[in-house]
Amino acid sequence: MGTSVTDEQIKQEVRKRYGQWAGRFGEPMAQPANTAYAAQQGTIIPLADSVPSNACCAPGDRPVGEGCCSGESGQGRIADLLYSSHELAVLPESVTGAAAGCGNPTAIAELRPGETVLDLGSGGGIDCFLAARQVGPHGQVIGLDMTPEMVKLARRNAKKLALSNVDFRWGEIEEIPLPDDSVDVVISNCVINLSPDKDAVFAETYRVLRPGGRLAVSDMVLEGDLPPTIRARMDSWAACISGALEKQTYLDKIREAGFADIEVASVDYVPLCVPDWESGTDKTSDSGIDQRSLARMVASIKVKARKPA
Repeated sequence: MGTSVTDEQIKQEVRKRYGQWAGRFGEPMAQPANTAYAAQQGTIIPLADSVPSNACCAPGDRPVGEGCCSGESGQGRIADLLYSSHELAVLPESVTGAAAGCGNPTAIAELRPGETVLDLGSGGGIDCFLAARQVGPHGQVIGLDMTPEMVKLARRNAKKLALSNVDFRWGEIEEIPLPDDSVDVVISNCVINLSPDKDAVFAETYRVLRPGGRLAVSDMVLEGDLPPTIRARMDSWAACISGALEKQTYLDKIREAGFADIEVASVDYVPLCVPDWESGTDKTSDSGIDQRSLARMVASIKVKARKPA
């Protein structure tokens, strides 16, 4: 990353981009009477017009140049690529349309009834709501996000779903506002790569987990080195590219924080969403690397780990 880009500039850019995205879903959808779940009354939940060009891409091996983060590609919502139709059926558009991840951490978290779950970078709340169904009424899910607009959106979504076991809080994942040994599972969906201090994130995650607690994340990593010109681009930070670490470095940081039993559950290459490349050409403006080669460097991974008992 260029020395001209500071940690605070990165955070401000991410807040701005995701705050704008949350704003698209600021008005509550009309819901059928006497139910928070439209799909349970046979209502068809409409697809979003598009997915954000500044959000993380979904995994897959589609050809570069399709415009993975554009509704014009015909791919529809990011959520449709990451979650099952059964998972999405009971969630309103303000949840599914606002999803901007690169995986489905609840699919690998092995959540159990009664557990307490923390979601780092909870956004509009989709992973929190899926986790809430798995831990049940005697469990608890805490969503943490540094973008005020996202926290407000998630809280509105929780009211729509009438969920009393989900709590959304404002805060930064480098300084988690929870006590030591207070949660059973930490999940995250394409957010840790956005942090300029990943060592602090993994150290804080380890701190708040109870002994024997589990980590289950989807995130973006690299297989190779990004050109410095791409690292320095603020839009590439918000698009989950510039902040991505080399895969082994990412796993080493989890290990150095104290975690054990680290397992990579899956690796999927992803198309890219750098605005200059949405035309589908194979040339970049200033990076010295062609678009197709860069696409084979960026991957979405699912990782599980455990805090020793």
